Amino acid sequence: MLRDITLGQYYQTESVLHRMDPRVKLGGTLLYIISLFCFKNFWGYLIAVLFLGCVIKLSKVPFKYMVKGMKAIIVLLLITVVFNLFLTPGTALITVWKLTITKEGLKTALTMALRLTLLIIGSSVMTLTTTPNQLTDAMEKGMSPLKVIKVPVHELAMMMSIALRFIPILLEETDKIMKAQIARGADFESGNLFKRAKAMVPLLVPLFISAFRRANDLAMAMEARCYRGGDNRTKMKPLVYHRNDFIAYAFIFVYMVASITIGRVF
Repeated sequence: MLRDITLGQYYQTESVLHRMDPRVKLGGTLLYIISLFCFKNFWGYLIAVLFLGCVIKLSKVPFKYMVKGMKAIIVLLLITVVFNLFLTPGTALITVWKLTITKEGLKTALTMALRLTLLIIGSSVMTLTTTPNQLTDAMEKGMSPLKVIKVPVHELAMMMSIALRFIPILLEETDKIMKAQIARGADFESGNLFKRAKAMVPLLVPLFISAFRRANDLAMAMEARCYRGGDNRTKMKPLVYHRNDFIAYAFIFVYMVASITIGRVF
């Protein structure tokens, strides 16, 4: 299950999306997520699905590789659907004991499930096609206007990138700890949901120790190499827009106008 989480991982291949400027991918992902909360009908979500499908096709990342990342949030998805299904007031459709499924609840549950699915897959496309270093550069460039008000832009971008990069590392570490404890007789599979959650508690101490140790090693390595971020720091691969990047911006603009217009008007 832990290995199925794709958020924060990079998939190495040759594609148009991999060669694209990371600022385009970061900005496009943010606009895509914003658009998902602007729809009021089915047609807007249909356009969002078609747009995401085209992007996945261009990325050359196997679709099943992206879908398997949904396994990690299936519980959150089910909780969201159930709460919206039974706790939304409106016109009753089905009544089971004291629980009532309403027409508005069914619509809201389906909308939230679709929105969360598209949000996760859309974010995964960005991380799967962009290296942590590229993400850091894109974040720093995007937040550069904040330097005027003395915001430590480089440090914030570096922290966000390191945090994203640590996701797959900590998941791998958790998997190793689980296997080691299973070999010593620990049981993480049997019992109900609460028992399995309680069985996961002994993982927290060694996981936190490992995380702090890795963080300390990283800090010492950066200090030993005299790392200093911020102004006057040159880059090995400076970000430069190319023709395909401007074409991508045009497609994103067309998508935003078409999806929000159709999703809210029709």
